[in-house]
Amino acid sequence: MGRNYYIFSSGRIKRRENTILIEYQKNGMQQRKFIPVENVDQIFLLGEVDLNSKFLDFVAKNNIVLHFFNYYGYYTGSFYPREKFISGELLVRQVEHYLNVEKRLTLARKFVEGAIHNFKRNIEKRGFDITDKISEYLEKIKYARTVPELMSCEAHARKLYYSTWEKITGWPFEGRSIQPPLNELNALISFGNSLTYSIVLKELYYTHLNPTISYLHEPGTKRFSLALDIAEIFKPMFVDRIIFKLINLGKIDRKKHFLQEAKGVFLNEEGRKMFIEEFESMLQQTILHRKLKRKIKYQSLIRLEAYKIIKHLLGEDEYRPLKVWW
Repeated sequence: MGRNYYIFSSGRIKRRENTILIEYQKNGMQQRKFIPVENVDQIFLLGEVDLNSKFLDFVAKNNIVLHFFNYYGYYTGSFYPREKFISGELLVRQVEHYLNVEKRLTLARKFVEGAIHNFKRNIEKRGFDITDKISEYLEKIKYARTVPELMSCEAHARKLYYSTWEKITGWPFEGRSIQPPLNELNALISFGNSLTYSIVLKELYYTHLNPTISYLHEPGTKRFSLALDIAEIFKPMFVDRIIFKLINLGKIDRKKHFLQEAKGVFLNEEGRKMFIEEFESMLQQTILHRKLKRKIKYQSLIRLEAYKIIKHLLGEDEYRPLKVWW
């Protein structure tokens, strides 16, 4: 597995023989940085970067996924090279499970089950008395008969979960707001969720799954909705825990690391760098896997989740979502 690279500087990225060359200005001086292509899994472009079709052809041949973010840290899209792993049989099974109401509902329910369990886990040890109420929604999803009913259960459970955030962090929250996020906590959530979606998408690229066919989120024409489904399971572990850590350890500051523009609140560059440093560190952490009996990186848990879904689709094993136990 190669590395994730995060480019914050504005400039130009291009191919130079068999390496990636980044050119940018620093303190009025032209800077150049070479990255050996064999070390790269994916690149996050967070500055204003120029590139050309020759570079895109180069990264496509090397199976490198590019993710683009705008000035405010909004995820704007990915360059997803032509799929390397193709399986006609699996594609048929994916479509079959989407078109069959019961089969789609079964998978969608699993994603919601994993998501609710994992965000409930984040507050279980903090003594909040609402965990029992959240558990009630885990029961209700068993009887949901439509995907909108499932999403409604998830939304109500998440609202309860978010009601604890002001007490956990000491920062104002006032509920979830997006496009734009209206306060610092929402800015952190939006940025972290975008990173998680991007990481999940890259992991899907290395499987035979088609990322446009999903079960909880409705497939659309301009998004990889299966990445959204799977990201629901990992956001409490990847994003929420980092937010609590950054705030409770006093690493991130409301006045120093945010900017208010375009009627919203966003992480500034220093804030984004800090979040990504924690995010990358977390991805490289390992956990002793209960079933495999060996240490697994957090990032690799995503690929394992995709493999479990493939087994479910092929009828080899029932899919059970990752439920955090630590």
